[in-house]
Amino acid sequence: MSAIKNIKALGFPWATQDPFIFCAYHRDEYPKGNGNFGPLGSLEGRNIGQDFEIKDGWRMYHGSSMPGFPYHPHRGFETITINKEGVVDHSDSLGAKGRFMQGDVQWMTAGKGVQHSEMFPLIHEDQENPLEIFQIWLNLPRKSKMVEPHFKMLWNEDIPKISKEGLSLDLIAGAIEGQSALDPTPDSWAANPNNAVAVFTFELEAGAHWELPAVTEGVNASLYFYKGSGIKLDDQLLDQHAIIELNPGVSLSIQAQDKSARFLYLQGKPMDEPIVQYGPFVMNSEEEIRQAFEDYRKTEFGGWPWPEKEKSHGATEGRFALHSNGREERP
Repeated sequence: MSAIKNIKALGFPWATQDPFIFCAYHRDEYPKGNGNFGPLGSLEGRNIGQDFEIKDGWRMYHGSSMPGFPYHPHRGFETITINKEGVVDHSDSLGAKGRFMQGDVQWMTAGKGVQHSEMFPLIHEDQENPLEIFQIWLNLPRKSKMVEPHFKMLWNEDIPKISKEGLSLDLIAGAIEGQSALDPTPDSWAANPNNAVAVFTFELEAGAHWELPAVTEGVNASLYFYKGSGIKLDDQLLDQHAIIELNPGVSLSIQAQDKSARFLYLQGKPMDEPIVQYGPFVMNSEEEIRQAFEDYRKTEFGGWPWPEKEKSHGATEGRFALHSNGREERP
């Protein structure tokens, strides 16, 4: 049996398998900053507030003066934000905030409800400000959908890495080749090793080869080929970026061709529970979705404690995390 079950186009956002909900990949070639953390130059011709079309190599998303996602609510799932390049500023309705950069990962359990913003301040005025991030939505099981919100930083310096024979791998969740990832948030589906959640990114240099270990029976796995001109999967050449869904029990030979190739890998035991999603809420029934909207209308999940809708942490601030209990950490 082939390791390859299915090959799909990437699209936007990227399709995922249970227990994941979706994955958004953002690559923006932002120009120099204008001194107010926005792009230097005119925003004319953009659909401000809903700018998802790549124009001049970048997007404003929901931002009006600074690119990013001003405060918005979530309930019933987790976000895993992987930063490959650029600056991400986090703020939330619990009073927590943070800044993370290249190689860092933020893991946030929305649980019963939180508002947060994710802004991309263009802090450099003398050089360009490229951004590359993944945001992965990992579902929460029914028993954990109403847990207390929580966020955790996985700093680049602490994330386990594998480097050998043309392979460079960052292990964000799970275990591979004798390495184990840092602990996720405590209520995560990934916190139980029996759920076999794995998240990692890796790069193969031109001509390099790696054997992706076989997936365990009953576990969903997807490999995302998102950068590079071509790869060889076992004996099959693939010259377009794609999602490769994998069969269990069979390892997969991966070889980069004339240029380096980059990948994201997502794996996990499915929850096999009903999924009802409406915008920022992911629950198990329509009734629970209606209740989420009603709760948000009444409480705004704690409101927004910051004076700015599009909040940045300044031009000179380094990487940090300030938690809702007042604990501050820096890498």
